[in-house]
Amino acid sequence: MSTASTARVAASPLVPPLTLGTLVTAVMAGAAADIAWEVWARLITPFWVGGPLEPAGLVQSVFGLSSRPAAELIHLVVGVVFYPLGYLYIARPLARLILPMLPWWLVGAGFGVGLWVFALYVMAHLIAGLPPFLGFITLTWASLVGHIIFGVVTAAVVRWRDGSRAA
Repeated sequence: MSTASTARVAASPLVPPLTLGTLVTAVMAGAAADIAWEVWARLITPFWVGGPLEPAGLVQSVFGLSSRPAAELIHLVVGVVFYPLGYLYIARPLARLILPMLPWWLVGAGFGVGLWVFALYVMAHLIAGLPPFLGFITLTWASLVGHIIFGVVTAAVVRWRDGSRAA
């Protein structure tokens, strides 16, 4: 790693301060990533697997909800608010501590893989009782791609926002 990049990583705090600006960054990242996810899940995935990804169905299974709109709302709030905060306060700090030389896009992709494991192993299998990773059907792989897209878009917006405040 170059001296300039070492100094930049060392100069930036491990986790951002919990400020309005950080929350705006998280929501902007989450909104952009959720839009990218929805384009992938509902418009592109059907050409690959014959139907869209349906995360609200998983939310309904996990929480025993009968309301589809409530499940969609839960998934939206988690994606727009909580997952980006997880990137800012868990994934990126861990990457900075363990492998500080990783490029931002690889950290974002790794974050997406982590979200995929959480969704399809922890939530779907351990909580909802479905087969691990849904038995690795084609939908599983479409979900992996969608979660990686989500993670990379989240990381890109955070990087953009960090740059816009550094000037």
